[in-house]
Amino acid sequence: MKNQRFNPYRSIAAIALVSLALALVASGCTSKGNANTINKAAVSQPGTPVDAQVLRSETLNDEMEVSGTLIAKQSVSIMSELSRKVTDVYAKEGQFVNAGTILFKLDDADLRAQLEQLQQQEKLAKLNEQRLKDLINHQAVMQQDYDQVFTNLKVLEAQIKQIKVTIDKTAIRAPFNGRIGIVNIYRGALVSPGTALTTIEDNSQVKVDFSIPEKYTSTVNIGDAIGFTVESTAKPYQAKVIAREASVDNTTRSLLVRAVSDNPNKELLPGQSARLKVRLNSSANAIMIPNQALIPSSQGYSVFVSQGGKAIIKPVEIGQRDAYSVHITKGLKAGDTLIVSNMLRLAPGSQVQLVSIK
Repeated sequence: MKNQRFNPYRSIAAIALVSLALALVASGCTSKGNANTINKAAVSQPGTPVDAQVLRSETLNDEMEVSGTLIAKQSVSIMSELSRKVTDVYAKEGQFVNAGTILFKLDDADLRAQLEQLQQQEKLAKLNEQRLKDLINHQAVMQQDYDQVFTNLKVLEAQIKQIKVTIDKTAIRAPFNGRIGIVNIYRGALVSPGTALTTIEDNSQVKVDFSIPEKYTSTVNIGDAIGFTVESTAKPYQAKVIAREASVDNTTRSLLVRAVSDNPNKELLPGQSARLKVRLNSSANAIMIPNQALIPSSQGYSVFVSQGGKAIIKPVEIGQRDAYSVHITKGLKAGDTLIVSNMLRLAPGSQVQLVSIK
């Protein structure tokens, strides 16, 4: 049996082959690990989570809020037409009275005495007139004598009517149904023409006076319905426009308008301030969006919408705006999916994940 000789070159080649095989196996494992890591990273980044709203058209009433003042349907100061002493006070503060109710009575004793005197003179004048009328029919007296007696009779009748009118003025009556205000005079006081005894107001309806800028004078017409509120309650009221001033005020450049509202429960008081909502225009297919979805910039306003899983920025034009929403006049349409949250994390074309849709 022959002895085999040791060859050092063969040993080196074997070691090299084994090392190469181990390196290839290690490289394959590393590449597979990297691929798995990339795939996991891709799966873990689906897009920025956002909330969205599908836009729908709705009816929008373009309104303007103005201030107004409530005025009684009828309101007068009760005054005397005569200089006389007050003998009776029937008016009670806060009392509701009907038209014709006596509120105050003035002294009329001297007037009634004068009336009695004139009525007695009238009786005698009628007798004289009747006698002369019979005599003139028989041509026993001159026509001139009869004319004088007849004229005296008519003068007395006129004086009696005049004194009766004066006596009637001593009973001061309510001119219409209404509520008595503060009574300023008492029994025994001497009053004169122009002295305000009390006030009376008819609050079954209230007038609402307000002014609108000249720009909107053509939008408010007689017969239009106007909503309003007052400070004393949150209850809404309705009024109907009944009149407009004939011209625009030269100083304020505004038009005075008057509306009227029913007040059956007497909740509204003359003198109260009112906040009115005047309808200017109406749109049947308006697009309204939440205020927080609007992105302001130096070029105007824009919004993000979701299309195909991406955030698309759209410039828009706005109209009427309130505390919660804004009217979009151009740039959006019904059916668009508007992004309403997380806009600061978005860029045009970025991936989005819709968390909720309204």
